[in-house]
Parts: sequence; C-alpha cells; structure tokens
Amino acid sequence: MALRDILVIPDPVLRKVCEPLAEVTPEMGTLFDDMLATMYDAPGIGLAAPQIGLLQRVVAIDITKDEDVDKDPMIFVNPEITWESDELADYEEGCLSIPEVFETVTRPAQVTVSYLDREGKHSSLDCDGLLAVCIQHEIDHLNGVLFIDHISKLKRDRIVKKFSKARRLAETG
Repeated sequence: MALRDILVIPDPVLRKVCEPLAEVTPEMGTLFDDMLATMYDAPGIGLAAPQIGLLQRVVAIDITKDEDVDKDPMIFVNPEITWESDELADYEEGCLSIPEVFETVTRPAQVTVSYLDREGKHSSLDCDGLLAVCIQHEIDHLNGVLFIDHISKLKRDRIVKKFSKARRLAETG
C-alpha cells in the first residue's frame, strides 16, 4: 500500500467528470488499498479517485470513527444513486481536498446506491445518516462537484479565493 497525494482546490482535476470503468480487475486491488490507506492517513471517511488525480469512478469509504470499533472499508466502483428520499437532512461536511473548511450542506436523508464491489460484483446498498451523506459527497467528486457547490455563492467564492491565493503564494514562494 502506498500513500497518494491528495489534490487540493483549485486543482482543475477536481472539476472533471470521471469515466466509468469497463470492469474490475485483480490489479485494481492495489489502487483500492492505496485509496483506503491514503484516506485513513489523511484522516478522512471518504476518498474519490479524482482526489488523487485519477479520473475513474472509484470511491473508498469507511465511516467508522471510533478507534475501538473494527474498520469497515468499502469500495464502490461506478457508483450511481438509484433512489433518494424526499426527506432532507443537514450535515456539516468537510473535504480532504478543501482542508479545514466545514459547512452545513442539505442533501437527501436516505439514498440507494448501485455499484460494483472490489471483486466486480454488482451490488446495491441502502444508506442513511452519515453513510448517505458520505456516498453522495464522494459521488459528487466523480461528477466534478465539490461540497462547496451546495453552499451560498458568497461563501464558496470566499473559500476558493483563499485556496487560490495560497496556491499562488506557494508557487511563487
């Protein structure tokens, strides 16, 4: 397992739409393990392939935060939300690609996601609570959407400006 670099806004890769994978191959196990290791090291509860520079529809999630509880890593290949509840829920979200920024986002409270698992088997999962928030957040990444796109334009512009300035300073530094 290797740790991968996590891209930070305003990196343009984060705004690109990812291509679905034709199939899951055994060789992809290394990518899946690298994504999980990178996510845990960050530390985070979700990581999408474009966050490490790969325009593939792959997501790693583990919402277990309690260190006394066994980890529950999940890999979703070509995930697609097939149902969402009319009921909405607010949740304070953050993102590994937008470090130290947290904002309240409103999303469907429950979703069903269809996907291929790490062995390439078609699966479906009903999600609610934190898992529902996380899977929607990560699927957004696969579509070039960031959680800040769900907040006011004023707040979003302020966040993007801050990170753009920091990037310019680092490049000229």
